[in-house]
Amino acid sequence: MFNLHCEFTMKQNHEFLVDQVEKRLINYLNKNDIKIGQSIPKEMELVDILGVSRTVVREALSRLRTQGLLESKRRRGTILTSPDISVVLGNSLNPNVLDNNTLMDYFEMRLSLEIGMADLIMVRKTKKDIQELKEIIGEEPVITNNIIFKTDHEIKFHGKLYSITRNQSMMKFQKLLLPIFDYVHRSGLMKKPVRPENFVSHADIVNIIENGNGDDLRNAMRKHLDTHFQRILG
Repeated sequence: MFNLHCEFTMKQNHEFLVDQVEKRLINYLNKNDIKIGQSIPKEMELVDILGVSRTVVREALSRLRTQGLLESKRRRGTILTSPDISVVLGNSLNPNVLDNNTLMDYFEMRLSLEIGMADLIMVRKTKKDIQELKEIIGEEPVITNNIIFKTDHEIKFHGKLYSITRNQSMMKFQKLLLPIFDYVHRSGLMKKPVRPENFVSHADIVNIIENGNGDDLRNAMRKHLDTHFQRILG
């Protein structure tokens, strides 16, 4: 029992040390103004700089590679890279491993994001984008009091809105949030769906994108998403 306790304590101490070295490595890169694409010092140099074992340095570097901050290049060693948000968050945004408060936070984040991207959509839209939106809504059922929200239709339509922004990070983030959006909707975390008085349909939104302005679209998106806001805010 004593040996097991000692082994566990040593492992905890080792993980704590790796945590600290990981933070010190990031501080070192910032302090020395190492830019994206530039090589960082070799492992043994970092051992001397940080005053820890090579094993600890290697594990800390491995973590930073997993996060997308570092990449190994042939003949160049390890270089600093710009992390991809989809890689950094991909394994974390699993609705089955997030608590209810976190799930609701992400759900609310997506709603706010969709209202806020109106100006990007209006500036970057094309005639082809509008035609594709019209084709999407042409495949949807007519909205009735019994059909307020259909996940597959929402995903297809709103996914196209994200693509119109031409913002790659936003598009990737939206895809990461889709499972959470679907899970929260089906899970019972929110109140029963309600139909807002001034409901704005997908067809209404497309008409505004084609003929309106950023303010018009922002207001329309808020009304379109009102059923979700009412379920969250009561």
